[in-house]
Amino acid sequence: MTNGPASPLSRDLIDSLFPADLPETEHWEQRYPPRDLPAGAEVTRFAPSPTGWLHIGGIFTASINLALARQSGGVNVLRVEDTDQSRFSEGALAQFQAGFDYFGIHPDESELEGVIRGSYDPYVQSSRAQIYASYVRQLMREGKAYPCFATKDELAEISAKQKATGALPGYYGDWAVWRDAPEDQVRTRLSNGDPYVIRFRSPGVGGQRVTYTDAVRGELTADDNRNDIVILKSSENALRLPTYHLAHAVDDHLMRVTLVLRGEEWLSSVQLHHQLFDALGFERVRYAHIAQLMKQEGGSRRKLSKRKDPEASVAYYVEQGFPPEAVQYYLRGLANGRLAEMPLADALAAPIKLEDFGSAGPLVDLVKLEDISADFVSGLSGEEIIERVSAWAQTHDQSLVKTLDAERIVALEALKVERGPEVENPRKDLRKWSDFRPVYGFFFSSVFELVTDASDERFGGLSPEIVRELASRFADGYVAPSEDTVWFDQVRSLSQEMGFAKNQKIYKKDPDSYPGSIADASGVIRVLLTGSRRSPDMPEICGALGTEEVLRRVRAVL
Repeated sequence: MTNGPASPLSRDLIDSLFPADLPETEHWEQRYPPRDLPAGAEVTRFAPSPTGWLHIGGIFTASINLALARQSGGVNVLRVEDTDQSRFSEGALAQFQAGFDYFGIHPDESELEGVIRGSYDPYVQSSRAQIYASYVRQLMREGKAYPCFATKDELAEISAKQKATGALPGYYGDWAVWRDAPEDQVRTRLSNGDPYVIRFRSPGVGGQRVTYTDAVRGELTADDNRNDIVILKSSENALRLPTYHLAHAVDDHLMRVTLVLRGEEWLSSVQLHHQLFDALGFERVRYAHIAQLMKQEGGSRRKLSKRKDPEASVAYYVEQGFPPEAVQYYLRGLANGRLAEMPLADALAAPIKLEDFGSAGPLVDLVKLEDISADFVSGLSGEEIIERVSAWAQTHDQSLVKTLDAERIVALEALKVERGPEVENPRKDLRKWSDFRPVYGFFFSSVFELVTDASDERFGGLSPEIVRELASRFADGYVAPSEDTVWFDQVRSLSQEMGFAKNQKIYKKDPDSYPGSIADASGVIRVLLTGSRRSPDMPEICGALGTEEVLRRVRAVL
C-alpha cells in the first residue's frame, strides 16, 4: 500500500483495535501474487450475494463473464459475497449450484462442487475477515479511515438538520463529527465499551466532478464521492465483516481481477470504488456496466422483477425444462445483437464483444425464447429428446420417467411423427421438457385417459348416437395405415355413408340436412385417439399406436 498522511490517532491505539497476530498487508500480497497469464488475458469474476433465489440476470452476467475470460485465455472466478449476514438466505448456495450446473456454467475457481478450488481461495467473503482487517488497519494507520461512534439516533439527527438547512445528505465534512475527533475522546468511548464502526476518510469534495472510462459505456463524468462511508461494520458483531465496498476492492485486487462486468445499478458507486482502490494503493480495475434485463408491460418497459415475474427466477427455466443451449443462445443475443442473427452453434462459439453491448436494457421475451427452443428441439434425435426429458423428469415428473422407461419404443415412434431429417417443416410444438406430457402424453397407454362419454363437448355437439355409430363402424372396418392405403379414405367413405356433408361450407348452408361435416366426423376419431381436436398427422399417430391400441381407444366410447 502507498504511504499516506499520518493518522491523528496513535499507532498503538489503532493496533489495539485488531488482533495482535493480525498479519500485515504484505503477507496477503505475497500469499496472492499476480497471476502468470498471457498478455490480454482477462480475469473476470461473478460475485452473487446469497440473499435469495438466483435471478436470470445472474446467469446472463455469469455466462458473459465466463465467456470473456475463456475467449481471452484468462480465468473466471465465482466469489460468494455474503458480508451482509442479516440477509443470508438458507438454500441460496445450493440454488446457485443447481443453476450453474443446469446451464453449464463452470467457473475456473470457486467453492462449488465439481470445481477445482483455486489458489486464491477462500472464495466466500465471510471466510476472509482476517484479510479485510489487515487492510482496514493499514488505512487507519495512514489516516485514511477512522472509528465512528455515532449512534442511529445521532445519525438521524444529522440527517434532519441537513434536510432543514438544505445541505446535501450524507456523512461528510463538518457533518462527519468523528472524522477528526481527538484521541482522548476516542479512548474514552472505547474504555466505555461503546460500539463503533470504521469509516473511510473520503478525499472527495462536494461539487467536484471526475471523469473515467467504462469498458461498455465509454467516457463518463459524475460527481465525486464526498461521503465517509462505513467500511468495517459495528464492533458489536461477533463476526466483524466489512461492507461490500471495501471487500470487493480487496478481493478484486488480491484475486488479480482485471475486468469487473456488473449491472448498471453500480454506476453511482464507481467514484467511491476508485477512491478506495487509490487509497489502498491498488491498480484500478476496469469496470464494464451493462444494462439490466427488462420486460415489456403495455406501452412501457420496466425492470424484470423478482416479485412480479416468474421468468425472473432461474428456477422457472429449470422447472419448465428449457434446453440450456437455447437459453444461453437467447441470452447471448441479448448481450450482442449480432449473435442473435447466427445459427445457435456458431453463436455459442463466437466471442462476446464489450463494444457490442447496448445502453438500453434488453427485453426478455418468453415467446421469442420458446420459438428458439422449439427450433433447437426440432433438430434433436428422438433418442436425444428422450434422454433429456428423462433427466429433467427425474426431478420434476417422476411418473413420466417410469412411462418412458416402460414404453420407450412407443416414445421413439411418437417422436418420429412429423419429425426427422426428411421432413421439410418438422413439428415444433415441443419447446421445453415440461411440454412433453401435454404434447406426447396421448401416445402412452399408461398416461392417456380413454374418452368414454359420447356426449363429451370435444365432439363438437354431435349427438351421442352419431358418435357411437361412427366409432363402431370405424373400428369394424379399420385398416392400419401403410404405403398401399390412403388412411383418410376410411373416414371419408364412412362419413359419406352416414350422410355427413362433404365440407364445412356445404354443411353451413343447410345444417338440418346433415349430422355434420366430414371435418366433424374426422374430429370424432381424432378425439377418441388423442383426446384433442388438434393433433399431428393421424396416419402417423395410428402407425405409432398400433392397431390394437387404436381399436381399444376407439371402442372405449361404446
